[in-house]
Amino acid sequence: MPLTLRPATPADADAVAKIWYHGWQDGHLGNVPESLVRIRTRESFWERAAERVGDTTVALASGEVAGFVMVVGDEVEQVYVSSDHRGSGVAGVLLTEAERLVSEGGHSRAWLAVAPGNARARRFYERCGWVDDGEFDNRVAGPEGLVLVPCRRYVKTVPHLVD
Repeated sequence: MPLTLRPATPADADAVAKIWYHGWQDGHLGNVPESLVRIRTRESFWERAAERVGDTTVALASGEVAGFVMVVGDEVEQVYVSSDHRGSGVAGVLLTEAERLVSEGGHSRAWLAVAPGNARARRFYERCGWVDDGEFDNRVAGPEGLVLVPCRRYVKTVPHLVD
């Protein structure tokens, strides 16, 4: 199935939020502190998806959003694929695009955070050439201050884009 990648638009926010909410539940429940689960309400995904359109690239399959990535600076903040498209190669295409965006932004190394218990994501990143760079506390902004989330930092050297 051919994929089209493009920057997200405000019209994509609902589809992104649905994929993000369900994917986050799959990968994070039981793997992150309860304090984070409490602030990751269903509504929070819709609010954040709308706020983050400018950082988001979507993958379209047959005209529908099949997945997305969010990149800020050298960080690949989010990589999610709808359950209908898992295992179809969408995630790999999105991760490659995220690496390209990091490089395009002038960075030589990309990083991302993974919950230690999210074994499926960790295996995927390792298959894609990412390396576990160790433990760190990811600082997540919440309504009552920062929530520290124990994570693994994965890194990858990204090729420099030639002008």
